[in-house]
Amino acid sequence: MERSTQKNGLVNLLTLLAVGATVFAVARHAHSAAGQISAVFLGLGALVACVSWFQMRLEDRERLEKFELDELARSKGSATLFTGGDESFPAQQSRLQFERFFVPGFTILLLLAQAGGAWWLWRALPQLAEAPLQNQLFAMGLSGMCFLALFLLGKYSASLAQAENLRLLRPGAGWLLLGAYLCFLVTAGVAAVEAGFPKADFHIARGLVALLGLLAVETLLGLIFEIYRPRVKGKVVRPLYESRLVGLLSHPEGLFTTAARTLDYQFGFKVSETWIYRMLAEKLPGFVLALLAALAISSCFVFLEPGEQAVLERFGQPVAGRSTLGPGPHFKLPWPVDKLYRFETGKIQSFNVGFVPDPAREREKTVLWTTSHAKEEFNLLVASRDQQILSATNTPDTQQAVPVNLLAVGIPVQYRITNVLDWAYGHASAAELLEQLANREVVRHLAGVDFLDIMSVDRAQAAADLQQRIQARAAELNLGVEILFVGLQGIHPPTTVAQDFQAVNGAAQEVQAKILRAQGETNKTVQLAAAESLEKIRAAEGAALRRTTGATAQAARFAHQIAAYNAAPSVYPQRLYLQTVARATAGTRKYIVGPTNTHDVIQLNLEDKLRPDLLDITVEPPKK
Repeated sequence: MERSTQKNGLVNLLTLLAVGATVFAVARHAHSAAGQISAVFLGLGALVACVSWFQMRLEDRERLEKFELDELARSKGSATLFTGGDESFPAQQSRLQFERFFVPGFTILLLLAQAGGAWWLWRALPQLAEAPLQNQLFAMGLSGMCFLALFLLGKYSASLAQAENLRLLRPGAGWLLLGAYLCFLVTAGVAAVEAGFPKADFHIARGLVALLGLLAVETLLGLIFEIYRPRVKGKVVRPLYESRLVGLLSHPEGLFTTAARTLDYQFGFKVSETWIYRMLAEKLPGFVLALLAALAISSCFVFLEPGEQAVLERFGQPVAGRSTLGPGPHFKLPWPVDKLYRFETGKIQSFNVGFVPDPAREREKTVLWTTSHAKEEFNLLVASRDQQILSATNTPDTQQAVPVNLLAVGIPVQYRITNVLDWAYGHASAAELLEQLANREVVRHLAGVDFLDIMSVDRAQAAADLQQRIQARAAELNLGVEILFVGLQGIHPPTTVAQDFQAVNGAAQEVQAKILRAQGETNKTVQLAAAESLEKIRAAEGAALRRTTGATAQAARFAHQIAAYNAAPSVYPQRLYLQTVARATAGTRKYIVGPTNTHDVIQLNLEDKLRPDLLDITVEPPKK
């Protein structure tokens, strides 16, 4: 029988390895995150089955060694020759050393693998579930076959271990049944995705990662309890690497049995035979039923918050007269007869078109075209009216412009639910449909506007047009929503070419600036030349007028001088002479010397100006 037990352990090990590799390959091919994590469980189970099988071999060697010694003792008539020391029992010493050193070390490594695997899988779970499932029918078929193989072999091994009390066969059998149930969950998750629940596989994978973390906690507690458990000589102990949680999950019907064995093992006496334990075992079903009844009654009362509305269904159909419930307390039949679906109709909801926001970068005050300020940006096609553009180096070479360009846009759309029934029953996923409508209208609108205009003067008009178009499409499909706001908060060339776009745009602006400066210089030169020409013409005209007028005045004066001379020939010349002298000496300093009969010598220093208050004195005429 021991040989048969070893064969069963080896078959369990090989089955876990083969099925684990198959499940991993199928999960990788179908992009199933739950399937890949299930393969991790099967790998851990294979390690446990390998250690338990090796321990079976050690115990079988010890049994054969003892049998041989007993035979020798009977044949020789005395066993004293063969019981002299530990070196006479090498198989027993190997088994003791294995249980003393290797089993705790392996359990510590198993703890590290479980904890590290749970931590790494939790972080890598979004990447594992990123790709959509494919070849669902193929994955479901192979997962179902793996479930059947694991379940049949695990059930046989578990029954054999329980019937013949084979403690080393239990760990492998438990992992076989757990792997079978995990394969069944993977199959159910793939079927749910195929039925229209795209997140089912992801949620199952998340639950499996949490289960792996619980196994790590249980292994840690088992190591701690192993330190403080009572040691009874000759008592067969439970393998340290055997998981009670795995045994409970693989044999849910043995909950009380597992609990009783655990308590008996930890406390060292029959806790399962005490009256408290028996009372709990007898009353627990009634307590569970009472708890379920209380939960069912509690599901009859619901309270809707302000700004919420709910749809009430009875057996999957809206309740006549109460299909829509408003804020406040309400009564309904217990779940699953009546189901309530809440909707936040008073809340302004939003989604984004063209980008996936990054919360870490939303606080940045400076936003540049050359730096991505979102987690992911999508490039959309936009029309281009220009046919010729200058190169970034300002050379005279030109290149033909393409009729379309790429543009990165960030458009937040805000909406509010106005009709709950249309929103809930009109379409399978109204929120996703609304986002798809908005994306389609944005693409259509950008295909009919100019690349430069949409980034500058037409932004406000584009936002208003998009709001009207999205609202019109939503009304056509009876989505039951009102589009409140559509904003163009970010619209720029793709970040990969933004630097080149700025260079080309800067070159075009520089060319335009040079053209305008040249036009200014031209206008300045022309106007100055016209002004100078007009000034010279006016100066020439003034000089001609002065000369003509002066000559005319001089001729008229001469005629009058002749008349005056004829009237007084002796007086007029003298008067004319004096007037001439007065005009000639009007601006010069004059010195009057009174007496004429002296011989004084007067010296005048013409280098320095004399004091004006001494010489430049105005002499008033004498008063009469």
